[in-house]
Amino acid sequence: KGDIPHGRIAVCFTPDEEVGCGTAHFDIPKLGADFAYTLDGGPEGEVVLENFNAGAAVVHIIGVNVHPGSAKGRLKHAALIAMEFNAMLPCNEIPAATEGYEGFYHLRWIEGDEEKTILKYIVRDHDEGRFTEKKERLKKIAAYLNDRYGAGTVELELTDSYYNMKSKVEPYPFLIENARKALEAEGVAPAVVPIRGGTDGAMLSFMGLPCPNLCTGGHNYHGRFEFIPVQSMDVMVSVLVRLMEQNSSARDFSS
Repeated sequence: KGDIPHGRIAVCFTPDEEVGCGTAHFDIPKLGADFAYTLDGGPEGEVVLENFNAGAAVVHIIGVNVHPGSAKGRLKHAALIAMEFNAMLPCNEIPAATEGYEGFYHLRWIEGDEEKTILKYIVRDHDEGRFTEKKERLKKIAAYLNDRYGAGTVELELTDSYYNMKSKVEPYPFLIENARKALEAEGVAPAVVPIRGGTDGAMLSFMGLPCPNLCTGGHNYHGRFEFIPVQSMDVMVSVLVRLMEQNSSARDFSS
């Protein structure tokens, strides 16, 4: 496509996973771009400028194990306390019961026995206030169980992974409009939707490189039935070419 006039183009590859680490060593000055798009999942036509605020929670439950025959008043069962911890979270705020802008707690791993049990969660919400509330709920549950079973029974580790990029992308509406036009030019109906996950574009946007996300045409992510049609990938190649044409007068553009 060397015969198509275009501005400077920079292309890079990252692991692009939703834990927010794909850009840990990303050198934006070296890339030398003012704006970018990530190409990361989503059914054909999706354009994304909103993603979850994301955090991770690790819950350590420390119990006291004794022989079950002499356990009355002595056994502190870490696995049962872990079940109690999870049961205190809202049962309707899980991935299987939420959609659109609804956030959730997702228990993604559990392991343990009477002596020690560990729970690992991801916490998600598009709204910053509700995201904070979710983390505060986890803290309150931990404090309640420590009060009930003794200090040090529950240890909670909370970390933020990434934030909603909307505030960083929205001031540049041409990024979304150009994506719309490029999709329409290829006969694809654009759909500007909030992504119920993450993208390295969120991290890049907060690092100073506004970076909405474009679809690749994939479906059923993280499952055994994950797939992407070759035809959708071909369409997105053409969409990118259209974007290059639209930005032929731009100083910097990247993908």
